[in-house]
Amino acid sequence: MPVGFFEQFMSPVYLGIPLIAVAMVIPWLFISTPGNRWLNNRQLTLQSWFINRFNHQLLSPLKLGGHKWAVLFTSLMLFLVSLNMLGLLPYTFTPTTQLSMSLGLAVPIWLATVLIGMRNQPTESLGHLLPEGTPTPLIPVLIIIETISLLIRPVALGVRLTANLTAGHLLIQLIATAAFVLTTIMPVVAFLTATILFLLTLLEVAVAMIQAYVFVLLLSLYLQENV
Repeated sequence: MPVGFFEQFMSPVYLGIPLIAVAMVIPWLFISTPGNRWLNNRQLTLQSWFINRFNHQLLSPLKLGGHKWAVLFTSLMLFLVSLNMLGLLPYTFTPTTQLSMSLGLAVPIWLATVLIGMRNQPTESLGHLLPEGTPTPLIPVLIIIETISLLIRPVALGVRLTANLTAGHLLIQLIATAAFVLTTIMPVVAFLTATILFLLTLLEVAVAMIQAYVFVLLLSLYLQENV
């Protein structure tokens, strides 16, 4: 049993080799690719339906120029969902519980959307830093506030993803530990605790998918402001 509850979030190491790279590569092995057959199997059909619905929901508010990001957003969505779901299995590691991992995904894409806005429409992009009709004495203060809110966006993205997954994993471990300890002392309470654990696991499955969708959705909204 781990000494501390937070040890489950440490990157696993085997023979001095970090296994986080393996954890990041494995999800791609579960994504099916179309073959040369006329009819696809059920998994590929369901995957294609999911991708089409996701692209429709995500890209419908965007202008035509933003549709070039469809492949990137879809790949990121599948990658995050796979990582989050596999992290719920026993004796596995969730890379997205590492803040460095979440920020490493959020910062480059957010920065790309900002740079695209500065290149394509610099006046409108800079205009977001100063709302129309602002009183003259408040202009310097509002520019500073809007700049800080702009720079904090990728941090909020990474912290939101990491914090939600970390909290869920901690709750699962706490309740599982309580159910294990109460098994010999109070079996009825242990059964109720195990039931709560099962329901919480179902909730975490939903959270794993929702957080991945929210992560990509917010990136698409940032892109919408700059295209």
